[in-house]
Amino acid sequence: MARFEYMELPVSDRGEAKRFYAQAFGWTFTDFGPDYAATLSGDTDLGLDASPDKVKAPLPVIRVEDLEATLAAVEAAGGTIVVPIFAFPGGRRFHFRDVDGHELAAMQPG
Repeated sequence: MARFEYMELPVSDRGEAKRFYAQAFGWTFTDFGPDYAATLSGDTDLGLDASPDKVKAPLPVIRVEDLEATLAAVEAAGGTIVVPIFAFPGGRRFHFRDVDGHELAAMQPG
């Protein structure tokens, strides 16, 4: 079953963002390269993206069991694929816009 699993935030300074969330909420982060860090709680986690090609707004990420079938279902429902399927540490995902223009991502762990 698909469920929200992750929220990715664009940040200007990964270190400062990590400091803020650690101080405010006690969260710890794992670094994935120089521009990305994430909580790894196993619940709904938070990613902090300071890369040059980061998303422009918060990005909800939906965990799915079959990425290709989900991509087809998103397109059939009227969604628009904005970033095709790509691999990242922890799995694969794609980005899409819903019928109101909101950008989301679907990911399959692996």
